[in-house]
Amino acid sequence: MARERRRRGAELEQAILRAAAEELTASGYAGMTMDKVARRAGTNKNAIYRRWPQRAALGIAAYKHVADTRTRPPDTGSLRGDALEMLRQANATWSSPRGAILRDLLAAAVDEPALLDLLREQAGGGALNAAWFTLLGRAVARGEAPPEAVQPRVVTLPMMLLRGEYALRGVPAVPDEVLVEIVDEIFLPLVRGRGLTA
Repeated sequence: MARERRRRGAELEQAILRAAAEELTASGYAGMTMDKVARRAGTNKNAIYRRWPQRAALGIAAYKHVADTRTRPPDTGSLRGDALEMLRQANATWSSPRGAILRDLLAAAVDEPALLDLLREQAGGGALNAAWFTLLGRAVARGEAPPEAVQPRVVTLPMMLLRGEYALRGVPAVPDEVLVEIVDEIFLPLVRGRGLTA
């Protein structure tokens, strides 16, 4: 009987992440245990704990594995078009199976503050913000926006407003006309007005 080859390093890590992502999808964060992940990955819990010392850390890593965190900024040729496309992509993600995992993790963060900190730190917010910085940088280069608009509060505003809509509505999707209002009534006037207050 041939012995199964022992996996190590990156290969084992990828197997654990795949197993954890499958558990998140099947059972949600509340049902994801280190035992279940170890069984599904064909390894032992020690191998998991060496890489992720707590369940929250593994949950976030598994979410990142599921959600390709390389957010590619759209390039429609206008700031308005780019901003709308970014919000539409976020809206589609939030109502997808991937979004369900993130919503589950956020709900769990109410009882697990360390999870919320990890989510903020690692779950793609940096990539998303970088994409918005890219959009605004292009708009400045095209003469659509003043350089003063390229700052963190302006960059994060559209997504904060979208998240507020999810919280208010209690559903994982926002009507497209609301996305248009966020861009046309709030974001673009703010961006264009930045140069006037300098």
